[in-house]
Amino acid sequence: MLRDKNVIAYPTESMFGLGCDPNSKEAVLKLLRLKKRNIEKGLILVGSNFHQIKKYINENLLSKEQKKKIFSFWPGPFTFLVPANSKVPFWLTGKFDTIAVRISAHTSIIKLCDAFGEALVSTSANITNMTPSITYKEVFKYFGEDFPLLHGEIGNERNPSKIINITNGKLIRHV
Repeated sequence: MLRDKNVIAYPTESMFGLGCDPNSKEAVLKLLRLKKRNIEKGLILVGSNFHQIKKYINENLLSKEQKKKIFSFWPGPFTFLVPANSKVPFWLTGKFDTIAVRISAHTSIIKLCDAFGEALVSTSANITNMTPSITYKEVFKYFGEDFPLLHGEIGNERNPSKIINITNGKLIRHV
């Protein structure tokens, strides 16, 4: 399904997310249209392990201390803005030279990324500026009853992942 340029909904640490193949411009643009999200904002990638996100990162611009800090929070509900590899397409980075990445500890995400064999785009399952979907019924309310969905339980986090810019230490999202 993901290899066919489809967008799917799946449970995350705190809500249902929308995901697709980050390497498919067609799939990412479909996801952005569904959410009514501006391409310039960039997107988060989620993986089950570092190998799945490594190719998107310019590791040469990360210090050993920065890497150590990142790995002290992973796997878990922490997203880091890191320098993007120069080959990462604009449909993932938006207007930025960074890429947002997370290694999840959530069972459904791990299974999904492992089955796909790569990282996925991860964004909340809702229309931009609307309430994120906490149940599969809310996903269907936004996107229709036949929307592809991985059934499962969301995690115990009350809020979306914290986003930390690793290069300057700023907390971007801390809801």
